[in-house]
Amino acid sequence: MTDFDASDIAAMRKEGDLSGFLRGQLRAGRTQKTTPPAPPPKPPGHRPGHWPAGARPPGPRPTRHTAADWQRELDRYRTGQGHDNDPCHCGNC
Repeated sequence: MTDFDASDIAAMRKEGDLSGFLRGQLRAGRTQKTTPPAPPPKPPGHRPGHWPAGARPPGPRPTRHTAADWQRELDRYRTGQGHDNDPCHCGNC
């Protein structure tokens, strides 16, 4: 029963059938749920938890600055020499 109006609700309430009717509507809604779609098929050669076939993990990050580079720049900063690209030669740019 899906077609009901206010007069039907009033009649069910008067007869005491409203709670049973509402429970039946809830049960019917639960049983009409559609099944979830099937997951897509796995590609051939699929290994769970592994890198995809034909790919490789990234290599180590390149080291841009060595410890000697850092030490040299810190010494230049401490002596106030600044940087080679310092436009005003103030030592802080």
